[in-house]
Amino acid sequence: MWIFVMRVVMLIASAAAYFLNSAIARIRYGNADEMNFEAPLTSLVWITSGVSIVLTYIISSLIIPSLGGDTTQWWKLATIISCGTLAGAIIPELVKVFTSTESRHVKEVVSSAKEGGASLDILSGFVAGNFSAYYLGLTMVILMSIGYFVSIQGLANLMVAAPVFTFGLVAFGFLGMGPVTIAVDSYGPVTDNAQSVYELSMIEEIPNAKRDIKKEFNMDVNFGRAKHLLEANDGAGNTFKATAKPVLIGTAVVGATTMIFSIIMALTSGLTANVDKLSLLHAPFVLGLITGGAMIYWFTGASTQAVTTGAHRAVAFIKANIKLEGTEKASVADSKRVVEICTQYAQKGMLNIFIAVFFGTLAFAFTDPFFFIGYLISIATFGLYQAIFMANAGAAWDNAKKIVEVELKQKGTDLHAATVVGDTVGDPFKDTSSVALNPVIKFTTLFGLLAVELAVKLTSETGGNLTHVLAAAFFAVSFFFVYRSFYGMRIRTASH
Repeated sequence: MWIFVMRVVMLIASAAAYFLNSAIARIRYGNADEMNFEAPLTSLVWITSGVSIVLTYIISSLIIPSLGGDTTQWWKLATIISCGTLAGAIIPELVKVFTSTESRHVKEVVSSAKEGGASLDILSGFVAGNFSAYYLGLTMVILMSIGYFVSIQGLANLMVAAPVFTFGLVAFGFLGMGPVTIAVDSYGPVTDNAQSVYELSMIEEIPNAKRDIKKEFNMDVNFGRAKHLLEANDGAGNTFKATAKPVLIGTAVVGATTMIFSIIMALTSGLTANVDKLSLLHAPFVLGLITGGAMIYWFTGASTQAVTTGAHRAVAFIKANIKLEGTEKASVADSKRVVEICTQYAQKGMLNIFIAVFFGTLAFAFTDPFFFIGYLISIATFGLYQAIFMANAGAAWDNAKKIVEVELKQKGTDLHAATVVGDTVGDPFKDTSSVALNPVIKFTTLFGLLAVELAVKLTSETGGNLTHVLAAAFFAVSFFFVYRSFYGMRIRTASH
């Protein structure tokens, strides 16, 4: 009951924090001419985290004042969950260090582009992404370690492997911030599309637009200021899109540790047999650790390849069919065709990837159960850092371009062109490969639990030969689609 009540409490805390933050924002910015668009979002995250933590301790003390005869367990469990809730606030702050328009890392990307063009712009974005993975990774380790330290203060009296249960509770605390994480993540696409709608409307070029708006709505408009505010708000949206991604990938990875442990419990009959096979001295386990990294790096390449090919096909169609001499608009039919091309290649790329991941999971589960345990651990670890790196590098490139447009007002210059190149690289980084690693980790772990149980049962009933034959067959299917994810998707020219 306690854990379900905690979830309800966190939802209530999120709703209460939203209304409280909304009131504060109206007081602070209701009549302001200028504002930092990131500030209300930041305060929303921190207020939610603070309210959630306070309510967690209060409700825990009321529901489980004595658990198993121990009157200290309520605050220990509340502390463990609060580590995850706190992570939901600290991680966005760290992400802003590497992605905000106020960040020194993003300003370094702009400085690099000034001197070295697109090449140094891209290199500086790589630096920001790599540094962010270091700091965010250590933060997660520290908060999980606090939970672990609390868990060894008597929690073992209630359960087997209390530290693993603790990691699950930390992930639970992460998810307690879910409504707010979704809110700030959704803010990014809204601001991005608002700015795009303004540009595509070409309202500034409509004759007598200002006069007509004044007549119909009694409003004096300043198109220059509107454009400036929309672009500045888009920068804040970029930042908070970036803050949500590591929180979500963090929940997947921390939660996967608990799911992996459930597989371990099944394979070791409750830690009473085969525990020696969960060791670096057991070769299949080590080989599994190495294999997971290979899958992660293939996946990020394949998902980016789908974007690259789709973009190439769209651009080729535009060059061949859309001529804007004497007009400023493409036809509706041509525009729809461009969207259709992008959609087709996205679906084609994702189909290859899903089938490869699906059969890869089956293949490795049927190869050896302890090989598969190593594989799952590796998928989670490599996936965590790859996702953080790609998400934050992409956001740094995006907001470097935003600084050039909003603060430096150099749209259309060579500097702007250089940062656009960086942003073009960053889009598949932050909006495709990094975010897609979250469901890949979750699917592989959840489906893997079923697959490995099936493999163990089949082995016990028929012997290992059939299981290994199936593993080879599944791997062949997976490898075919891995091969196809590049060679079936690559950009073809007249020469190849």
